[in-house]
Amino acid sequence: MKIAIVYTSKTGNTEELVYLIRDLFFQRNVEVKVYRVEQFQDMAIDQFDAMIVATYTWGNGEIPYEMMNLYHAFEMQNVKHVVTGVAGTGDSGYEQFCGAVDQLRDMLYVHTTLAATLKIEITPQSEDRKRCKKFVDLLLERVTQMRQ
Repeated sequence: MKIAIVYTSKTGNTEELVYLIRDLFFQRNVEVKVYRVEQFQDMAIDQFDAMIVATYTWGNGEIPYEMMNLYHAFEMQNVKHVVTGVAGTGDSGYEQFCGAVDQLRDMLYVHTTLAATLKIEITPQSEDRKRCKKFVDLLLERVTQMRQ
């Protein structure tokens, strides 16, 4: 099973979430490759069974600039067989809480097999661990279904 997490993080909150999710996969004996989005630019999405896109939200609910090449790559490649999840951190004080997660979710729903979405307030807290585990479980269940 080939799984990647591709992320961007401005303050470190999303990066913290990414490594929490990665560790939850490791606890299930599933290896996951983690890439900052800048490291991933030339890789083919379709070589993975599953991919998690993790991001912060910029401005008024926008996808950060550095994620746009990946966004367009999903639109341009034939990746319906790739199981995806989208996760992010945000501040509910803004009108569009985790707006980038919502926009990525909508695009991934159209172009991939979307399994799960996860929004975290600011930075992962101990009470978020259960939600992160559910996110990982949903993604793994969908990959298993797709491989049968």
